[in-house]
Parts: sequence; C-alpha cells; structure tokens
Amino acid sequence: MIQKKELNRIYWFITLSFGISWATAMVIYLTGGLEDSPFLIIANIPVSLALLLMATFYMFGPALANIITRVITKEGKQNLYLKPNFRQGRWLYFLAAWLLPGLFTIIGMGVFFVLFPGNYDSNLSLLTAEMKAAGAENFSPWFVVGVQALQATLIAPVLNALPSFGEEFGWRGYLLPKLLPLGGRKASLLTGVTWGVWHWPLILMGYNYGSGYFGAPFLGPLAMVWFCIVTGVVFGWMSIKGGSIWPAVIGHGALNGIAALSLLFVQGEPNTLLGPTPVGLIGGAGFTILAVILFLVPNAFEH
Repeated sequence: MIQKKELNRIYWFITLSFGISWATAMVIYLTGGLEDSPFLIIANIPVSLALLLMATFYMFGPALANIITRVITKEGKQNLYLKPNFRQGRWLYFLAAWLLPGLFTIIGMGVFFVLFPGNYDSNLSLLTAEMKAAGAENFSPWFVVGVQALQATLIAPVLNALPSFGEEFGWRGYLLPKLLPLGGRKASLLTGVTWGVWHWPLILMGYNYGSGYFGAPFLGPLAMVWFCIVTGVVFGWMSIKGGSIWPAVIGHGALNGIAALSLLFVQGEPNTLLGPTPVGLIGGAGFTILAVILFLVPNAFEH
C-alpha cells in the first residue's frame, strides 16, 4: 500500500507535470500549432517557437514537477536517484540502455517492411535526392545510413541526455519510485500509462503520427499510450535494476536518436499507427516483446 502522505505527493506531481506541459501545449496551439508555428532567430539559426517550447517547458514539465512537489510537500532531497550505481553488475543495465533501443528500432523496422514491402524503398530515393541537392552525390546513400545508425547508437544517448532528463527525472525519477509499493510491474505499467496520456496534446496536433492516419485524431493518442506502456516497462526495469534514473535517461536518449532512421527507407504513405518508426504498433515490436518477457520473468522488477 502507498502511504497517504506519498499519495498526496503523487497527486501534486501529476497535477504539476500535466499543468506545466499542457499549458505549454496550449501556447503552441494558439500560436499556430506544430505546422504553422512562427520562427525565432537564435544565434542566427531559425527555430520554430513550437520546437523551442517542446524542447524546454513541455519536456521539462515532469522534471520541474519533481522539484516543485518536493518543495511544496517539504520532501526535500531524499531519494533523487541521481547517483549512478555501477556496483554488483548494475553497469549491465546502463549498457543495455545504450544498445537495446537501437536494436529494437531496427527489429521493428524490419518487421514492418517485411509485412508492408510496398512501403520499402531499396533505392533510398529520398536520401539520394537530399544528397544530390547538397552536392554529396558521390557518396553512397548506404554509407550515409550506416554513419547515421552508428552515430545514433554511440553518440545520440549523450547528445539527447539533457532533453531526456527533463522527462525521466519526473517519470522514472519520481513517479515510478512512489508507485513501487504496488510492485514493480504495476508501478511501471501505471507510469507508462501516465506518460502516454501526458503526450496527448502534442499527438492531437500531429506529432509522431501526423494527421492523415486512419482513425485520426483519436487512435493516435491511444497508440502513444501503448508505446509508452511497453517502453515505460523497459525503461522502468532498467532504472529499478540499475538503481538510478540514468539507465532510463540513456535509453530514452538512444531511442530519440535512432527513432527516425526507418524514415530513410520509406516510400508511399505508410500507416503511421503501425510503423515503421518505434511509436507504431509494429515498429515498436522489439520493445513489446521485451516488455512481455519482463512481465513473465519472476523477480524481474525487484531491486
């Protein structure tokens, strides 16, 4: 059972997380949404207001909620889960967080293109056209794909650590530990559902799935909840067994870095609810398989 004091903290955290992020989404919507957002010039680089707000206040809503909740409820700095823990083989979960998202993304992409071969472009036409426009037609597009996959696997977890921290310091750094008295499986599941619903304003504006998919705009939010459940189970397992939030931060950053790789191979108009990116039901097959295995393995979520 969760103590009443801890339940109160959970309520504060969820209210603040959704309040900060969804208020930010309202600003994005009122200023043109994701497609017609005005551009700002930052360091001589044009950046859309929507992208800037998403990368700051929206993604950091859960992290800010963690901090504010601790202040409001006088919890202080207890159990921040910020110290990396490499003892007793826990480093293996950091390594898994670094490598598994890329592997699962490639698995899901492969399954999708096997099931929907008409959406697979073996000539990499889109990438080839972009390379030609950039004057790089002397390079093989497959070389570029290989470099991007390698960069996404080795470097992206570091480059994406800061924005990923904005979410994970909240979801796996605060909410998940608060729910652990319910058991690791249930805690990971409930955290994943909450995380998925938190995405809804962006999904309704066309993020991840666009707006032309079957059942739009209602099935997209449901698909995102499913994606967050299976990835949340995986990230929750990594954090619980790793003894800190950093495996989840690394895994989240790795996933964000390689998620768009499959778009280099696409032709036509695939059903985005299914794939080929990991947020699709088929594109996320690798995460789903591991999540199911973790639910079936005894003691998988024990500290």
